Amino acid sequence: MKIGIIGSGGREHSICYKIKKTNKNVDLFCFPGNAGTSTISKNVNIDPCDFDKLYSFVNKNKIELIIVGPELPLVGGIVDYFEKKNIKIFGPNKKASQLEGSKIFLKNFCDKNLIPTAKFLEAKSLDDVNKFLKVTNFPIVVKSDGLAGGKGVTICKDEEEVINDVEEILNGKFSSSKKVLLEEFLQGEEVSYFIITDGKNFKTIGTAQDHKRIGEGDTGLNTGGMGAYSPSLIMNSKLEKKIIDNIIKPTLDGLNKIGITYKGILYAGLMVYNQEPKLIEYNIRFGDPECQVLMMRMESNLLDIILSVFNETLIHKTINWNLNPGITVVAASKGYPKKFVNNEEIVNINDVVQNDTQQLFHAGTIKGKKDKIFTNGGRVLNSTVISETLADARYRALKILDQLDWSNKYYRRDIGFKVIGK
Repeated sequence: MKIGIIGSGGREHSICYKIKKTNKNVDLFCFPGNAGTSTISKNVNIDPCDFDKLYSFVNKNKIELIIVGPELPLVGGIVDYFEKKNIKIFGPNKKASQLEGSKIFLKNFCDKNLIPTAKFLEAKSLDDVNKFLKVTNFPIVVKSDGLAGGKGVTICKDEEEVINDVEEILNGKFSSSKKVLLEEFLQGEEVSYFIITDGKNFKTIGTAQDHKRIGEGDTGLNTGGMGAYSPSLIMNSKLEKKIIDNIIKPTLDGLNKIGITYKGILYAGLMVYNQEPKLIEYNIRFGDPECQVLMMRMESNLLDIILSVFNETLIHKTINWNLNPGITVVAASKGYPKKFVNNEEIVNINDVVQNDTQQLFHAGTIKGKKDKIFTNGGRVLNSTVISETLADARYRALKILDQLDWSNKYYRRDIGFKVIGK
């Protein structure tokens, strides 16, 4: 079977790894991929948002299934495009993708379907901001309505910060949208909860907890994610029932009521306080870097599960997991998420031992002459390990990154700090 994977990050490398590990005879194509995916797939330098060019290649090479990793092509309607061409493509359609593509759509949807979430207001002017400030305590969360690569959320401690952020967004800081959302700040523990659905039934496909902030102790600027561990250690059967009954089912039912059938991965970012979950946001695909550790822990055949979405046999599938915990630590270019230097050689990357319990997934990498590996982005590598304890998994993940000869590497050493040692 020929399969196309859309994307170029660690998430896509880990999906390629998982599919190839359990399906030796598949041929993988990655659009555009990275230095890591090139070892197990054919990288094709086509912009995933250039649907016509992508289709031309897919059709010519008889690719039978497309799996979409990142959110941008999904929000842009890649699923609708390829479904019209009668090519199997895994992911939600354009209407369903509004759950991530528009935070204001999501909040109004939650309000209408009684899904627990933070108090909010769409701020169209500074007068709206002042009204919200009068009825909400600090800190206050300011969000850009559209996609912003994980950088469209700011937690503001005072009025000046709120007004500055709102003005920047209204003035076009992010190309995806000039709309602004204000939210109350939710206290508690964050949980990433993943399901896969065929439009009628769904299965849980893992839990995780990620670290968005650049600095140790969860400080500094928001990023696309600096590390994650799985499973979430605060999850229990009572909490999971509340998540399913109060958030997941009302979401799928609410979409069906407005004529939207959701198929693919749905990732709920949750805040849990006193065992009561509230929805922070939805993502319409696997998280990055959560996907990397989920792919290492999953023991079931991912491709088989994905194909069951198309023939609506998902209800009969069982998703099995390695019971040991896992962790992924993201190594970034120093300076990320602001300015950073690209094209730095990672001299000894091929010396890293990789096996069933540890993998070094590539994100922002590129191959140069003589197969040398160079940095090509903010988040560069994902050191991912499963072990009997989370502490040992982190120790081993850091040891892999410590040994890399790379001049401007940066990574947090405290991923999982809230649970390791407790």
